[in-house]
Amino acid sequence: METVIILIFALGYLAITVEHSIKIDKLIPALVMMAICWALIALGIDSFPQWFDSANHGLVDGFANLGHDSKMHIMEETLLHHLGKTAEILVFLLGAMTIVEIIDYFDGFSTIKGFIKTNSKRRILWIFAILAFILSAIIDNLTATIVLISILQKIVKERDVRIWYAGLIIIAANAGGAWSPIGDVTTTMLWIGNKVTSGKLFMYLFVPSLLCMIVPTLIASFMPAFKGNLEKVEDDSDKPKNKFSSTMLYLGLGGIISVPIFKTVTHLPPYVGMMLALGIVAIFAEIYSNSKFALSQIESEEHQEHASHSPVHHSLSKIELPSILFFLGILMAVAALESLGILFGFAGTLQETMPMLGTELHGEGVSDLVVLLLGIGSAVIDNVPLVAASLGMFSEPIDNELWHFIAYSAGTGGSMLIIGSAAGVVAMGMEKIDFFWYLKKIAWLAFVGFIVGAAAFMITRTLF
Repeated sequence: METVIILIFALGYLAITVEHSIKIDKLIPALVMMAICWALIALGIDSFPQWFDSANHGLVDGFANLGHDSKMHIMEETLLHHLGKTAEILVFLLGAMTIVEIIDYFDGFSTIKGFIKTNSKRRILWIFAILAFILSAIIDNLTATIVLISILQKIVKERDVRIWYAGLIIIAANAGGAWSPIGDVTTTMLWIGNKVTSGKLFMYLFVPSLLCMIVPTLIASFMPAFKGNLEKVEDDSDKPKNKFSSTMLYLGLGGIISVPIFKTVTHLPPYVGMMLALGIVAIFAEIYSNSKFALSQIESEEHQEHASHSPVHHSLSKIELPSILFFLGILMAVAALESLGILFGFAGTLQETMPMLGTELHGEGVSDLVVLLLGIGSAVIDNVPLVAASLGMFSEPIDNELWHFIAYSAGTGGSMLIIGSAAGVVAMGMEKIDFFWYLKKIAWLAFVGFIVGAAAFMITRTLF
């Protein structure tokens, strides 16, 4: 039965990887393989020799000798445990996405365009790279990429020039998301999973991530594509369309930034702080829009009259629910493999067979090469299941450098292929960037940045 479950997972994973070829959204195979894997576990519960207790990160003693009812009870408790942990991540992401959409409702991101006062291609490259690095740490790398490419389309008329900027934005956004607990889904997973803290994440990864952004940008700034000046574009849309745009931008970003502080002070899960931030931002959004104050659907004529004008309802209707469902499917599918002890056994095999590269990581002696390969692998396949698998494979304590290296590798490694990260996929769609153009022109820059940052991490980890 274990072999069948692994086969189902592999087929689902393959479908996710080649979603652009088969024209099926990745959320569909993720949900299907999750449901089938857990169904097979429930049907064959008596045939499994072991069970992994995620709460205690160890195998359940004497599982094979337990009765059917006891095994089913353990399975139900495990399923509820994983659903709870997954829900924490999903609710957190829903809150962050809604705040970003509220900012966009008030045209808040148009304020950023006012920062760009030059026509020099090289200076604009650096401005966008720095903005991507900073913004992605606050509103996540996917959203930062969407915002900056939207602004880029208003500044750079020639698409052949614009796709070069888009390529460097992808690298910078992924680098910026790696050192922030709210900058990338994988980093958020490690943070919510109590594997890293925001303070240590910054200490370990800020310099490596910064170098991962600076080195490719510096090399690119000397390339022909970024020499000379851009043609001046006169555009009345440069001015914010709403008088509250700046206020909502700073309020929204401030609310998201406050979440790690809230967690540190109260020790409550991050989604609680995100819901508080969303509530405060929503209050001001409703007041500024002169709409009826309402966060829940109330069936009344008065509410229906105002609903279409509510920024909160508008923002909730625009959030990326397909991404949320994909994360639900993939995280719960990986949880199925973890519960059977498959990932735990795989981790032991890796540690025994992989050679050590440089300084050995603390704990159980996980090879640096394993983590580097995980980063390179995230460029080929989605980094979310890779990090989800690592959570079930390794048992190192919170803030062990292993978790920080995984955060860096999974976060920045995806830049090496345009399909390797959410930022790359969205840029590919917005600018119709060709896979092989990116592979030829941008991939080597991303690889250089990835290796330089990894080397910097191996140095900085010795300091803490």
